[in-house]
Amino acid sequence: MSAHQVRGLTKHTAHVLAALGDETRLQLVARLAAGKPLSISRLVTGTLITRQAVTKHLHVLANAGVAKGRRRGRECLWELNPAQLREVRRQLDQIAGEWDDALARLKAAVERDR
Repeated sequence: MSAHQVRGLTKHTAHVLAALGDETRLQLVARLAAGKPLSISRLVTGTLITRQAVTKHLHVLANAGVAKGRRRGRECLWELNPAQLREVRRQLDQIAGEWDDALARLKAAVERDR
């Protein structure tokens, strides 16, 4: 991977991971991952989180491209953007593969020098 690719990967992935780096937002992602789009009212049901706090967290997820909201009448329905999550996973898998390759080369070098 070139230095240019790493910089682009880091900016994009860091933004998404920062959005996912909050426990409340991870809980929202888990609830949204369960299926159909949900309103803010449904997302706060059974939690101690206020509607305002959920709205704020959903906007952070939306700015990172992880979730999207759409108006339906008076309420806004929120859903995940699975393509964005798949892309971040693909990038993390690529990084993991590069680490695996580097560790294999290190192991081979250490064993060669014995």
